[in-house]
Amino acid sequence: MPNIRSAKKRVSVSGHKTLSNKRARSSLKTSLKKAQSAVAEGDKAAAGSAYINAQKALDKAVARGLIPKNAAARRKSRLVKAMKKA
Repeated sequence: MPNIRSAKKRVSVSGHKTLSNKRARSSLKTSLKKAQSAVAEGDKAAAGSAYINAQKALDKAVARGLIPKNAAARRKSRLVKAMKKA
């Protein structure tokens, strides 16, 4: 444990940020899984709305710095490709 006040604060802040990032990553993964399962089921209406939610989640994750911009683009592209194939 740190003894200096600023170091103690950094430990606290990094802990809060870690929890926040974990929550955001978890919700991102959940929205992606929902979109993939809707595509796999073949329900176009549900897949369309799930894709829109996944797209928003990916864009928010990029804005927060959770994932790289190209990774989000790749995931969106794969989702659209799967939707068109189904």
